[in-house]
Amino acid sequence: MQDSGWREAGKSGFNTRMQTLDVLTVPAFDDNYLWLIRGPAAPSQAVAVDPGDAAAIEQALQQHQLQLAAILVTHHHGDHVGGVEALAARYGVPVYGPGNENIDGITHPLVAGDSVALPALGLQLAVLAMPGHTLGHLAYAGHGVVFCGDTLFSAGCGRLFEGTPAQMHSSLQQLAALPPATRVYCAHEYTQANLRFALAVEPDNAALQAHAATVATLRAQGTPSIPSTIAVERAINPFMRTTVPAVRASAAQFAGAIPANDIETLAALREWKNGFRG
Repeated sequence: MQDSGWREAGKSGFNTRMQTLDVLTVPAFDDNYLWLIRGPAAPSQAVAVDPGDAAAIEQALQQHQLQLAAILVTHHHGDHVGGVEALAARYGVPVYGPGNENIDGITHPLVAGDSVALPALGLQLAVLAMPGHTLGHLAYAGHGVVFCGDTLFSAGCGRLFEGTPAQMHSSLQQLAALPPATRVYCAHEYTQANLRFALAVEPDNAALQAHAATVATLRAQGTPSIPSTIAVERAINPFMRTTVPAVRASAAQFAGAIPANDIETLAALREWKNGFRG
């Protein structure tokens, strides 16, 4: 269950209670979330994460009287990079992103183990390699948050467009190892659909049942279900629970064979989810 600070952090605005960073939710397209991080040491400046829609970012900057200071990109898909060049040209800001993906406008190519340091803003984020959804996918972690793009969703994970189940499993395990209170900022409002699948996989999971009820209330109020936390995802997300007997049994029933390991369990779950219409 989430606390009031978590719920408020998901609203379309800044919240300082129970947060180490101010993060602004910027809805875009049908179900995307773009993010603006306000600099802890420079509250009038912000960093955009995955600005797929330049107009949405511009509107949020103006509404909150912010100046864009930098752009972070997790991967090359258009709904994550569509506004990068226009914003970079207008504001003349650095653009950080995967060094091994073809993304126009990247000025600071990154690999795992790098960091994004913006000392004027009081911001430093570690760069994590997250192959699976795409091969060069990155995540940015620090200050009690992680921006994970399309790797980890609440109660789900990204489709394997370029990577393998083994890569996705490794990426999710990296995220699972972050501190439990880490707030998870993913890029889509997929939570209710993911929860329906998770309940099909693990129907007797009481934490999952309770979280589904909480999310239903939030969405009925028009409130985003994001951010989640690593603790919540470890309790409810089948793709992070491949060692749990009930999850493995459901994967085996779908696949028609007992998975040999966690990677085969994840592969079966991902294939099942691809066609799930529950």
